[in-house]
Amino acid sequence: MISCQCHCRPLIRILPGLPYTYGARTLASISSPSKPTGDISSVFPSLSGAAPSPLPPRFVDLKKRLIRGHEDAITESWHRLLAALQHKRGEVKTLGPKIVPEINFYDLGDVGKRTLFRDALHKTGVAVIRGVVSEKEALGWKELVQRYIRTNPSTRGFPAESPAVYELYWSPSQVLARAHSNLLRAQAFLMSHWRSTDNSALISTSHPVSYADRLRIRQPGDAKFALGPHIDGGSCERWEEDGYGRGGVYGAIMAGNWENYDPWEATCRLPVKSDLYNGPGGCSMFRMFQGWLAMSEVEGGEGHLMVNPMIKEATAYFLLRPFFSSRRANDSSTYLHPDNWALDDSMSSVLQGAIPANCQELNPTLHPHLGLEDTMIHIPRVKPGDYVAWHCDTIHAVDNVHRGKSDSSVMYIPACPLTEVNAEYLARQRETFVDGFPAPDFPSSSEGESQHRGRLTPEYVMNNISLEAQRAMGLVPFDAVARGVREQERRVMRRANEILRFA
Repeated sequence: MISCQCHCRPLIRILPGLPYTYGARTLASISSPSKPTGDISSVFPSLSGAAPSPLPPRFVDLKKRLIRGHEDAITESWHRLLAALQHKRGEVKTLGPKIVPEINFYDLGDVGKRTLFRDALHKTGVAVIRGVVSEKEALGWKELVQRYIRTNPSTRGFPAESPAVYELYWSPSQVLARAHSNLLRAQAFLMSHWRSTDNSALISTSHPVSYADRLRIRQPGDAKFALGPHIDGGSCERWEEDGYGRGGVYGAIMAGNWENYDPWEATCRLPVKSDLYNGPGGCSMFRMFQGWLAMSEVEGGEGHLMVNPMIKEATAYFLLRPFFSSRRANDSSTYLHPDNWALDDSMSSVLQGAIPANCQELNPTLHPHLGLEDTMIHIPRVKPGDYVAWHCDTIHAVDNVHRGKSDSSVMYIPACPLTEVNAEYLARQRETFVDGFPAPDFPSSSEGESQHRGRLTPEYVMNNISLEAQRAMGLVPFDAVARGVREQERRVMRRANEILRFA
């Protein structure tokens, strides 16, 4: 079991040229929080119960601009997409969880198994890596974080009266899990399946950077953390020119060529702004994969993760859906038939399921052709120490009710490459780590974990995690002169060191 130190109050100077004083950000955080206060429900109207307001008229103009000049191509592509979705729905329904690719951590070097895994990952967008850490270590982290919560009863979460998701970012378990060498290797392995069309792009998938996220300990019987189908990383931003449009991420889809859309091309995502509205939980970092590390044994129906393993087709569908309407009511037997759907003659401002400062939500009424009743499938049974990951555009959800007999517990740990934008975020996140405040993307708090007993000191972390993990946290410079590093990676490491004030 980890023996951790309590936080200390004297002056802390852990980084060259970066003076940090314990609690230095407290007053600033109270007077001008970077994010509104809240919890995980703050970005999900389906959880918070908040009634969405209509989008302003500028979204009418936006939608017209996006398809102007290629309306016929968009219509033809829509019909092809509906046919492709019908086929994929049958495949997903037949295979269920078996469609999700799996690989054992100790097989990551097996070329044959890697190839099979790669091909399935590119089709589905989801994966399980077995045994990234031992069951004993993962269960030890769960025991440690439960003790941390008991020791600090002021810890907030959702739902407030009986939390399933805790507003914790810097517990010893989370810090040590993110720093684990096996996890960093697993993240780099997953990110290697992305590609870049520009060899000069400032990105390295070989150097994962740490993203402090929450954790979940969901008890049997819970029905309040009923998080339905959604996509993180913004909502309206996916259509907006100043959002994902900055890199033309979905340009092929909007041009009527959804088949040419490449979900795995990274260069176009580098200039993206995925959090235009400063939502309390809106992600501003480029997370190639969202993911979590299991701390309990869980299967479908037991508060488990559900995913839609149609990464290309589902993305194209929810992006094109706002441009089409049905001609007949949805009680018609031909409601889903392509001939029943036509490009809107008069555009509305509606972007189905998208609300500024919230995540993109989906449901069978708004997105009927996705067949969410059949295509939201459970991840296979996981054991403590397994790592589950899904592409940043993947539709995902959790069981509405936890019908199991023991807790469903995970630490959310996404896989993020080294980029300029991510280095800028890392610099801000480093401050919140030192002072014990929520990470920059998350709801602000006047105290956070700053007064939590048992929080690891920066000195302890610097003395007990690897150099690789320290770099991932932005605590020491990246080694831009290391042997075997590609020039593209050297350049982004040098730029990151400048942003982190090491150069």
